[in-house]
Amino acid sequence: MAAQKKNKAGKGTLKKILRYVKKQSGWMVLSLIMAALCVAGTLYLPVLAGKAIDCIIGPGNVDFQGIYGIAHIMIVVLLLNAVCQWIMNVANNHVTYEVVRNLREDAFKKIEILPLSYLDKHPSGEIVSRVITDADQFADGLLMGFTQLFTGVITILGTLGFMLSVNLKITLVVVLVTPVSLFVASFIARRTYSMFTLQSKTRGEQTTLIDEAVGNQKLVQAFGQQQSMLDKFDEINERLQKCSLQAVFFSSLTNPCTRFVNSLVYTGVALCGGFLVIGGGLSVGQLSCMLSYANQYTKPFNEISGVVTELQNALACAARLIELIEEEPQVPDSQDAVVLDEAKGRVELEDVSFSYVPEKPLIEHLNLSVQPGQRVALVGPTGCGKTTLINLLLRFYDVNEGSIRVDGKDIRDYTRKSLRSNFGMVLQDTWLKNGTIRENICMGKPEATEEEMIAAAKASHAHSFIKRLPKGYDTYIREDGGSLSQGQKQLLCITRVMLCLPPMLILDEATSSIDTRTEIRIQKAFSHMMQGRTSFIVAHRLSTIREADVILVMEDGHIVEQGDHKSLLKNNGLYAKLYNSQFSA
Repeated sequence: MAAQKKNKAGKGTLKKILRYVKKQSGWMVLSLIMAALCVAGTLYLPVLAGKAIDCIIGPGNVDFQGIYGIAHIMIVVLLLNAVCQWIMNVANNHVTYEVVRNLREDAFKKIEILPLSYLDKHPSGEIVSRVITDADQFADGLLMGFTQLFTGVITILGTLGFMLSVNLKITLVVVLVTPVSLFVASFIARRTYSMFTLQSKTRGEQTTLIDEAVGNQKLVQAFGQQQSMLDKFDEINERLQKCSLQAVFFSSLTNPCTRFVNSLVYTGVALCGGFLVIGGGLSVGQLSCMLSYANQYTKPFNEISGVVTELQNALACAARLIELIEEEPQVPDSQDAVVLDEAKGRVELEDVSFSYVPEKPLIEHLNLSVQPGQRVALVGPTGCGKTTLINLLLRFYDVNEGSIRVDGKDIRDYTRKSLRSNFGMVLQDTWLKNGTIRENICMGKPEATEEEMIAAAKASHAHSFIKRLPKGYDTYIREDGGSLSQGQKQLLCITRVMLCLPPMLILDEATSSIDTRTEIRIQKAFSHMMQGRTSFIVAHRLSTIREADVILVMEDGHIVEQGDHKSLLKNNGLYAKLYNSQFSA
């Protein structure tokens, strides 16, 4: 049953790949025509060679004029073959890399619209392995398939036709032995698909581990986990070695097995042809031609069996890539979704319930009303739902029950892009991209002028350290920030938001990596920036939220206390305990 399922999966993958190949039908037709011409030329050469041999049979019976004429024809055929082969290779390369380009493009587009829940559950290294490594493996197999499969099949059919025109009996000998070769190739191919699938999956595990180890090398070294990571890598590497060896071992059986069958074909042709020559039913030149055809006929079986093995690997890789492409995207915007141009900032949560895992409730029946321009602080123990609430506001996740409204309208009735463009967000985890400082700051407002960018950098106190960099705002940095400190990276993220100044702000531990003196300055800049803007501030350092209009104290997904700083201290509840734990003597 398991083998049947895998077989069906392979056939299903092949059908989906053919949809991509159909888009290149023009190039495919060109490749087939060139393959046919190549094969025709290749098969015509033995006929010419046989005629040349017949021209020199017998003492004093050498027809030099005939040989010269045949030689000239052979040179022309060889030149035409070379040109057709080149055009066919160009067409095959074009088809292969167009198909892989389209697959990668579809995969990347799907990653852009996948729900956050998928990215939370799948390691980034495993996704990267599918889009990069699996796509490369698939390209190699597909290119070999186009190059050798077409010519192989046409060679077999063409050879049979030429052999029939020379001698029927010898052709029958060849045809009777052929099924043995086909059986051997298909027997091995069925057993290699599952092995190549396991190899591809294990390779993805290895890429994931390497991605984690390299991306977090400082952390690994700080906690002395080098040996642990090495042991884990060795374990995956050993599994990859075993499944790769098994796949290669079984696939390598194809060539010697088919060569054995090919030798049987050649032997049969030689014996039958020899008896026919003795009996006068065949000339020596025709026997030479038939032996050459026997080689021509069996050679594609070696190539095709090798191609089939390589295609098993390619299909296994393609299956992982297509699986990603066919993942369910995030729930699309409703057809009548409207664009939120400039939000006023009124936010309401009505009976909101949400959980990441159905059996583990997180936020239950939460109600909240935020007026335009209010500064709302969210505090509470770790895991109480503060960041989850931010995820719901931005529709990274949708609520399970209830509704969230902005300016009186359910956020699900707005387009995601317009909703998110009305929020400016600074998170505790900084995110930068490969590019210049200028590109990172202007990400949310590419049309910003130099003066606007510098003004935002000065407001966030990032201008001074940027000017000290080798090329100032044109300094190139990597996604991890390179030599920038965590605080400097966070200042760049704050500058990015200050440049856009959207009507609503989300600050999730926005100053967690900044020194106290700079934090005081930025708090003043934030206070200026938040005037007239609805702001949600998530903070563990309660000193940063004293000036908030409303402080919401959350515990286990519920708002247990609500008020300003002074009133909450007087209540002597959870907020007072959290505050006193930070500022007690």
